[in-house]
Amino acid sequence: MNLPYYFFIALRYFKSKKKHNGISFNTFISIAGVALGVMTLTTVISVMSGFHEDLQEKILGVNAHIVTLSYKNSISDYESLSAKINAVQGVATSSPFIYGQVMLRHGKRVHGVVVRGIDPATGTGTTNILNSLKEGSIEELRSETGMSGIIVGREVMRMLGIFVGDMIDMISPVGEVGPLGMIPKMKKFRVVGYFEAGMYEYDSSLGFIDLLSAQKFFGYKDAVTGIEVRVDDIYKAESIAEQIELAVSDTDNGADGIFRGASYYAKDWMQMNRNLFSALKLEKLVMFIILTLIVLVASFNIVSNLIMIVIEKSREIAIMKAMGATSRGIMSIFMIHGLIIGITGTAIGTASGYALCGLLKNYKFISLPADVYYLSYLPVKVDSLDFIAVSTAAITISFLATLYPSWQAAKVDPVEPLRYE
Repeated sequence: MNLPYYFFIALRYFKSKKKHNGISFNTFISIAGVALGVMTLTTVISVMSGFHEDLQEKILGVNAHIVTLSYKNSISDYESLSAKINAVQGVATSSPFIYGQVMLRHGKRVHGVVVRGIDPATGTGTTNILNSLKEGSIEELRSETGMSGIIVGREVMRMLGIFVGDMIDMISPVGEVGPLGMIPKMKKFRVVGYFEAGMYEYDSSLGFIDLLSAQKFFGYKDAVTGIEVRVDDIYKAESIAEQIELAVSDTDNGADGIFRGASYYAKDWMQMNRNLFSALKLEKLVMFIILTLIVLVASFNIVSNLIMIVIEKSREIAIMKAMGATSRGIMSIFMIHGLIIGITGTAIGTASGYALCGLLKNYKFISLPADVYYLSYLPVKVDSLDFIAVSTAAITISFLATLYPSWQAAKVDPVEPLRYE
């Protein structure tokens, strides 16, 4: 297949005369500018995607996909409610829990944490955090000797200066009413293990105890705070939460069969962390727009480079027009020339960005303060869609940068450059 003449001429213009070596250097600078912009953009977008994915994994590793709660602050018939929830399509498993805020004391050190009371038999099915304890086991939460166990985060152990096997005091801020007024409620627990979620917020403020111990300590009797639910597809959690609300809504019907209104509501993981994930999504979009300006700046090099070529090749353009070349053909020469610069720079930048992301992902040589960023290293997620979006944007900008110089080339009057030849 014979290619049009302007393809060959566009490629030939990459080889400049020796006395015009500057143009070749400008071409190199233009390619390098586009490549640097694309590499920076792909790397930053991959890091932002890594932050989103890593944070999502850590949140879902500690929390359930869906939480079913009661408007009455507690659920007494949680066993029958769990059966109805498990019957909903898409639900993998469920488990009751109790949620409470307490203070832990060891010696003269005191630290406030959130304590979850869980059922050791079913609690590990709804979250992953207790399946990979650093030390201890969840079975030790329920002791036959009467001494209750507790599992805390790694940072809690550091703050209290405790080790596995130590005894700590759990103090409730609510307390009990005594003859002399409000008396703080306190109970001793033995540290039977610790976990490390890799997220400072959880490692420093979370603890787990047995469900029965939590019911006695918080005065729930036979009730629980809510029911945690794990689903098969986390991205269908919102619709499954709606189905759960419909499935349990008939539990509030009166003896006369008249519906009195919903007693329970379900919240999925996206709803519970909506502000955080919305902020990450917006930040990723803003970073994409800002860093695209780097490619935009590089496109000015393409404009200046093409203008210099038009000035240098004005005589040749005039000859081609005199031989019958159309203005469209002249425009195509410089548009293809600039587009090749953009495509070459984009290809180099994409390959460099992919390589840099691979280094960051495999070697983790950039560490982060976990108490500030929730993460201890710079996460990276290479998403092909992100790379395609960046490449498309870079090539589009490079193509748009060729329009004005190409239009100027097409306007060259064939008479003027050849007047004195």
